[in-house]
Order: sequence, then C-alpha cells, then structure tokens
Amino acid sequence: MYPHEGRLDRVWDPDAPRFTARTPRIVAARRLQRRRERDATGRFLVEGPQAVREALTVPGLVRELFGTPAALDRYAELAAAAASAGVPISPVTDDGLAALSETVAPQGVVAVCEQLDVPLERALDNRPRMAAVLAGIRDPGNAGTVLRTADAAGAATVVFAGEAVDPYNGKCVRSTAGSLFHLDVVRAADPAAVVVALRDAGLTVLAATGHGETDLDELADSGGLSRPTAWLFGSEAHGLPAELAEAADARVRVPLHGRAESLNLAAAAAVCLYASARALRSEESPT
Repeated sequence: MYPHEGRLDRVWDPDAPRFTARTPRIVAARRLQRRRERDATGRFLVEGPQAVREALTVPGLVRELFGTPAALDRYAELAAAAASAGVPISPVTDDGLAALSETVAPQGVVAVCEQLDVPLERALDNRPRMAAVLAGIRDPGNAGTVLRTADAAGAATVVFAGEAVDPYNGKCVRSTAGSLFHLDVVRAADPAAVVVALRDAGLTVLAATGHGETDLDELADSGGLSRPTAWLFGSEAHGLPAELAEAADARVRVPLHGRAESLNLAAAAAVCLYASARALRSEESPT
C-alpha cells in the first residue's frame, strides 16, 4: 500500500537515538494499554499502518508516531503524512515497538491519539440516517467488528451504551480496521435514554433479537426500513435486556432458512445494517 524506501526522502532523523522499552516516553505510552490510563489522559494507542493512516486523516488526532526504522522506511507515505501534520516521529527499537504492541506480529508503527468521543446530542444534530447502538457488548472484537460493519454499510453514528466495552480498547481499535475514525463515536451511560434521544431525533429504533415478532425480510419488503433507523444490538452471550428491547419501536429477527440455531452477533448486525442501507438507497434513488 505504501512505497518502499528510496521513493520518498526520509522525514525522520536516521541518526536519532532509538527509543527502547525502558525509555520513559515508551513507558508512558505503554500505560495507555490500560483503560484507567486512557480515561485519565483522554488518549489511546493505534497500532498498524492502516489504522494509523486513517487516524492521520483526522486533523489534530495523532499526537506522536512511534516506528521501527524499517517500518518508517517501508511506510514512507505514512511517515510523510505524519510529518506534514506536525506529528513528532520517534524511531524505536524492536523491543520498544513490541512493548507498545498487543499483537503477536507487530507491523512496526504505533501512534498515540486523542480520543474522539462525540456527545450524543451533537451526533444527532448531524441528522444520521442510520445508527448502531452497542448495548452492553463487552467483547472488544465483536464491538470493533460491528463498528466496522456499520461504517461499511453507511451508518454515521455508533453508540457504545451502558456497560459496553471501551471503544479505545486495543483489540476493539484493531477490529475496526480504521473505521473508528470515519464516523461519530458516542459513549452513553444509559441505553434507555439513548433510545429516547434517537426517537426524538426522528429515527425508528429497531431491536435486533432472535425472538423478535417482526421478520427482517417482511419488514424490508413492506418499506419498514426506508426511514432513518437506529439498530440496537446486544451482547452475543446475553442479547438485549428485555426492557431495552421492549423500548424499541419493533423487535426484529433475522430469518433462518437453514438448520443453524442462530447467527453470531457480527453476522446478524451485518445482515440488519445492510438491509437498512439497501432500503435507504432505494428511497433516495427510486427506479
């Protein structure tokens, strides 16, 4: 994705000392792997060239870029974009990079970024036509995958509600594959209040549940997805709390035409979000 070394001039100092795992800057950045430190500083770590590249598209978000010399040369355009944005570039040793990475095979670059929460009211002022609410989803991989799917389907807002995982958890960030930086990310303590706010903003609120009285195909065929919609998704283990599902305008099940007992969370979310996306596109461009 990025040109190999030699096609761009270096924008970092090859003679600068390499930070190691014991360098205070690395030690301080590594603390951001803990939620308590992320909450205290309002910062988090972004790992890998694709995610860092997307983070750099948001002005002022990236505060520092760490990279091994080999990675800074390999991803020369990324380093150039960081330099152009005034982001400090710090070369690190392999052990320094490993200290910042939470993956088995690090890709050589890690950035320190500012958190990008958007208040729910401001997100709704942007008049989203599709939103996803992650109600109590605790698994970071599932949460990140649903966020990535919501971005791909064209949603403008993702709400982490109630006891949902921290969206800046390292695994969650990696699972979004950069989509974290493409839409409004909201954190809200009270899922029920989120439902009220979404409805007041003109969105139809649909609860995705395997026991819903409404069939997704029938809802789509009847035009029930042609209005701005917010989908509620619960944890894979426990689903949506009953009171939250009841607060939605409808409880919707994905039809199962084979013998599978159910769909996992990520698959069900993809089916629901893409059904909404198709309906909304058809409404905008009738044939």
